[in-house]
Amino acid sequence: MVEEARLGDKVREKIEDVEEEQTERRRLEVIGNEYDEQGKRIQELTAETKVKAWLQTQPIRDHETVAKLYAQENEMNLTEAKKALFTYPEKYEMQGSDVPKIIKEMRYYRRTLKGDMKLRFTKSIDDLIDAYSDYLGKCVDSIYWVKKYKKPLRKMHYTESHLEKLNNITDETMKRDIVDSLCKFWEADLDIREIGYGTEFTQLTKEMAYQKRRFKSLLKGSLIASSPKGEIKKAILKSVCKTPGISSRQIHDSLPRKLHDRSSPQIISKLARDQNITSIDGAYYKINDDIKKNLWAYTAAFIDSDGYITMDKSHNPRVGLVATGNRGKAFMIEMHKSLGIGRLHLDQKSPQDTRPVNRLNFYAADDIKKLLTKCRPHFKMKGPNADVLLELIKIKKKDKKEEWYPQRKEELFKLMKYHNHSDNTKFDWKEWDIDINNINKLIDNNKMEA
Repeated sequence: MVEEARLGDKVREKIEDVEEEQTERRRLEVIGNEYDEQGKRIQELTAETKVKAWLQTQPIRDHETVAKLYAQENEMNLTEAKKALFTYPEKYEMQGSDVPKIIKEMRYYRRTLKGDMKLRFTKSIDDLIDAYSDYLGKCVDSIYWVKKYKKPLRKMHYTESHLEKLNNITDETMKRDIVDSLCKFWEADLDIREIGYGTEFTQLTKEMAYQKRRFKSLLKGSLIASSPKGEIKKAILKSVCKTPGISSRQIHDSLPRKLHDRSSPQIISKLARDQNITSIDGAYYKINDDIKKNLWAYTAAFIDSDGYITMDKSHNPRVGLVATGNRGKAFMIEMHKSLGIGRLHLDQKSPQDTRPVNRLNFYAADDIKKLLTKCRPHFKMKGPNADVLLELIKIKKKDKKEEWYPQRKEELFKLMKYHNHSDNTKFDWKEWDIDINNINKLIDNNKMEA
């Protein structure tokens, strides 16, 4: 019997070694793919830097002339040249709403809060404002003929709408008028710093006020040509976020007349795929932006309520999320995209033979370590389970040769059973050789710092 037990231990150790080798191989493959992606990004950045450097050497001209010159120098067609030269960041929205509007609503809501909650909420507002300011800065940088005049442009108190209008100006004369207004404002602003109050100060103040009015008047005459495709995309996103499970035909029926006539359910289906909206049997779903911002906190809450953290009889760590039905299936797919780890098991038969069960399971030790480490500060119920698995992963990787390793591995298995069934008064602890009166001894025997 002893020899059979030793033989069984050796076999299990070999299986574990093979599993670790496979995990390490997968990890190396992931690292290799990341290096490849990094190389591609560096190449793209290098090309983008060259384009920006070339644009800064060009005088103010209309877009068509600039594109033709670039196409000739780089031996490409006009369409490719325009695509390389004139790029503008996508509109910064959350669930189809403008960020300034959201910030305003958040400030109103903040008035109802007190204490630490109010301070944390204020921090969230400040973070959103910083992200939006960074976005506006990128918008300015993308308009090559305005980028040099960023300082006076800031003092014009521009809005996102102003930048969109600037980006849509392609005419040389209009560009020169805008730059002339910015330069005259800038000159007056520099001169006014070096003089005291007096007649000249008053004249410069009036000049600055006049150039501000002129700048806004020029922009007012430059209308933004909003593309129907962009409006339809925005309407699709709003509909899906507002009504999860909506179909392309229902979205099409809800569009305003001018967009309804320019689209069809087939076009909407294609545009939904372009926006990475998940489709399950023709029903569309999109994960909430608030969830993406607090992804690990939300994942921890989901594991607490509808997930599991456990260990199998071979002492392998296991974590999973579970959801039922088509909506649950879409949610699992969206979570898999957002987390970037785990393995999907969709449309599984339920034990009660009701709605199909969908799971996002985590098997690899590295994936589980990343998941539990990120989620640990947010767990309300399964924090102790997470601690057990994190310790198991640690000792399996670093302490397998220690004398205490086999015993501690069994203790962790018992601890996991205890944490998963401690609220079950009918659970048979003797079957698993667990002494719940001395469970604290197993907890105190922690090897995380060993």
